[in-house]
Amino acid sequence: MRRVGDLLPETARTLGLEEELRLARATAAFAVLLDERVPIAAGAARLLRLTPSAIIVEVDHPVVGQEVRLRAGELLEAFATLPGGARAAALRIVTRRE
Repeated sequence: MRRVGDLLPETARTLGLEEELRLARATAAFAVLLDERVPIAAGAARLLRLTPSAIIVEVDHPVVGQEVRLRAGELLEAFATLPGGARAAALRIVTRRE
């Protein structure tokens, strides 16, 4: 008998969805990180893309982007240590277009 959570990585790999699962885990981890470290960004910012060189974060308002940018070093360091997180050299902000 195995836990469902233990089966997901193997199943995702079999179905060719490993990258999507990795991004989903990173997105969830980053959301928790923002909630804890930048409360103004809770619900107003989200991980958009994750590349080896940068974390791309989409924000709803420029003021939220500024707060996230001010905490970029702290966020990058903390994200690298989280389960589901990753190490990146930079954090880039993009403002959502309406």
